[in-house]
Amino acid sequence: MNIKRREFLTTCGLATLATQISPLTAEGKPSLNTIRKPPRLQAGDTVGLISPAGIVDAKDIEAAQRSLSQLGLKVKLGKHILDRYGYLAGKDGDRADDVNLMFSDRTIKAIIPMRGGWGCNRILPLLNYSLIRSHPKIIIGYSDITTLLLAINARSQMITFHGPVATSTWNQFTVDYFKRILFNAEAVTMQNLNPSEVRMEIIAPGKARGKLVGGNLSVLSAMVGSPYLPSWNKSILFVEEVGEDVYRIDRMLTQLKTAGIINQIAGFIFGQCTKCSLGDEPSFTLMQVLQQHILPLGIPAWYGSMIGHIKDKFTLPIGVEVEINAELGTIRMLEEAVSPFG
Repeated sequence: MNIKRREFLTTCGLATLATQISPLTAEGKPSLNTIRKPPRLQAGDTVGLISPAGIVDAKDIEAAQRSLSQLGLKVKLGKHILDRYGYLAGKDGDRADDVNLMFSDRTIKAIIPMRGGWGCNRILPLLNYSLIRSHPKIIIGYSDITTLLLAINARSQMITFHGPVATSTWNQFTVDYFKRILFNAEAVTMQNLNPSEVRMEIIAPGKARGKLVGGNLSVLSAMVGSPYLPSWNKSILFVEEVGEDVYRIDRMLTQLKTAGIINQIAGFIFGQCTKCSLGDEPSFTLMQVLQQHILPLGIPAWYGSMIGHIKDKFTLPIGVEVEINAELGTIRMLEEAVSPFG
């Protein structure tokens, strides 16, 4: 290969990489300050089901189709939704292709992963973030889907949604928030309805405003140091976890602290730590660990919100401005999360 040809190919490669990293304006210049809101859902819309992480079965797809049809939605399946590759739902390139194709498909109005598990982190370099920004649409999920939500929010500058996956329990509580935020384009206030079922403990009282950002704690911790995380400056951080001993929660919060993330936030919410235990004795309690990390920050914070591996789930818009009240345990959206024009 001669020098001029090598220089040409290198220049083309760098230009392609630049468009992947920075969304472009109409003039072709990078624009990192304009957040895009996807169009709202309407009855009769088609949603795309994909498996970007763990394996799913045909019976899971059938159940998801029934649940979504009850919301007045049609379903289109990703090409590789039933693939199997070890513990993953297909090879990395194929799972990434399903994500990219769903965003480019103009008939698809929202993308709902089937489940979490593990695997989304592996496909992040294969996603076309400029394509995603050019075709904004709702993408929602939780657990390992946290990876996609944060990466797309950061690299495509688009609102994403922490909420049910296709195999979740689509009960009245979950559906109510899903429809009000994604169908009706409402700016809602989220608050636990039954304190006896969800224990709420104030870590530090007060109110704060900021951009809502977060997801599964272990998934978020695994992304630290990567180029796929959003800005944390004066944000409201929410986290949730499942099946972890308290010392591991301590370890992950310490990682966020030493990475300089926690000291930037304006407020903190720990949703639910489902099936978490003290582990080997002696141990701190979970609340003691949260107090050790959060109290020195002097910010409003609480434990116990309808976020996580539980049946009743809020739909949380990542990237939207909110106001929190730690004494009431409320998350008040200050703007709608979707475009009301459909």
